[in-house]
Amino acid sequence: MNEPIRLFVTGGTFDKEYDEIHGTLDFRDTHLPEMLQMARARLEVSVRTLMMVDSLEMSDADRDLIASNCRDAPEPHVVITHGTDTMVDTARVLAERVRDKTIVLTGAMIPIAFGSSDGLFNLGGALTVVQVLPPGVYIAMNGRIFDWDKVRKNPDTGVFEAVA
Repeated sequence: MNEPIRLFVTGGTFDKEYDEIHGTLDFRDTHLPEMLQMARARLEVSVRTLMMVDSLEMSDADRDLIASNCRDAPEPHVVITHGTDTMVDTARVLAERVRDKTIVLTGAMIPIAFGSSDGLFNLGGALTVVQVLPPGVYIAMNGRIFDWDKVRKNPDTGVFEAVA
C-alpha cells in the first residue's frame, strides 16, 4: 500500500478560468478533485486549498502559510499546485523550513479549464515522483523533475530548464 499524499492548492494558472464578461482570467474553485477523478488516480490523496492567488501576487505571509501547512501535514509526501512565475521562490522557503518530507511543486502554463492544458500531465508526474524521491524539495514540469535550486523558468520560452 502506498503512503498517503497531501495535495495543497495555492492557485496559479492551474486553476484559472476565463471570465467572459470582464475578459480576464480569474479564480473560482480548484479543479483538482475533478482532475484526480478524470485521471483515474488510484492513490490516497487529501486535497486542501490554502489559497487561490496568482503567484506574482503571493506574499511572504502566503509562503509562510504554505511552509507551516507542509510542516504540519501528517503525510510524508506533499504535492503543491503553484503558479509558475514564483514557484522557485516558494520552493526556496520550503527547503529552508521543512525537513524530512518529499515536496513536489507543479503547475501549468495553460489553465485546466481551457482543455489543452499541460496541467493534468504535470499533476500526474508530480503525484508519481513524490512517491519515489528522497526527502527534499523538487519541481515537476513537463515530464522533467528538478531539484528546487537547480531550475529556473525561462522567461523567453516559458519552459523550466536546469541551471548549474
